[in-house]
Amino acid sequence: MTDMQRSLYCFGLGYSAMQLAERCLAQGWRVGGTVRSAEKATALRRKGIHADVFSVEPSPSPPPRADWLISIPPGEAGCPAFLSAGALAGNARSITYLSTTGVYGDLGGGWAFEWSPLNPQSRRAQNRVLAEQQWARADRPLAIVRLPGIYGPGRSPFDRVRAGSAKRIIKRGQVFSRIHVDDIAAGLEGVLRTGFANGVFHLTDDAPAPPQNVTEFAAELLGMPPPPAIPIEQADLSPMALSFYSECKRVSNARAKSILGWRPKYPTYREGLRAILETGG
Repeated sequence: MTDMQRSLYCFGLGYSAMQLAERCLAQGWRVGGTVRSAEKATALRRKGIHADVFSVEPSPSPPPRADWLISIPPGEAGCPAFLSAGALAGNARSITYLSTTGVYGDLGGGWAFEWSPLNPQSRRAQNRVLAEQQWARADRPLAIVRLPGIYGPGRSPFDRVRAGSAKRIIKRGQVFSRIHVDDIAAGLEGVLRTGFANGVFHLTDDAPAPPQNVTEFAAELLGMPPPPAIPIEQADLSPMALSFYSECKRVSNARAKSILGWRPKYPTYREGLRAILETGG
């Protein structure tokens, strides 16, 4: 990623995309993208990122031959970025779409590989599949990066433990895969570095784990008692939270390691949480 002429355009400069955008900016890339508010656009322009407020009409105008990163969540009609700018996709150097491992549905604790059948069981996951299919029609090098649960500074169990709102919800056999936001950015750098990476990649850590273990470890690092254990039947979860617990899977990252030369800096939640705490997160 040393080519000074390359450009990155992010449809959705959110939590994960910003980590990549800042890395590319520091390496001399031209970086632009879309945001939700004029205030955020102004703030990012001060940092050297050409940001505009997203609107389906008129469509955004990425520079020619830019690498596109798509991170806007889909709706019932699919990906808003595709509906807005899909007709311009032929101008892109490459396209990377950030999707979710939720497209595999429940595997009963089994492993999801990039070639595993899609079985989206929630409306959100079905919308993701539709968005993936839309971008597959763009006739450009396409990397679909499916992500599990994302955590990092400002978005970690520490926030809930400190606030006293954390719960250790117990569901027998439940595990989730997860990924630190810095490892997402490093993996996306790998996609861009390879030039024209095609196909599906999983960016996930090496250790799927029960969620209650993660919460307990966060409390331990803070020197606080762990929240009480609550059986899922008594947890009074929202419908969205219950939908997450209705799916149990482990996600393989072998293809990303093999093709992108990527390795997670934080191979388990333990290293990731320690790093967040050390930086004041």
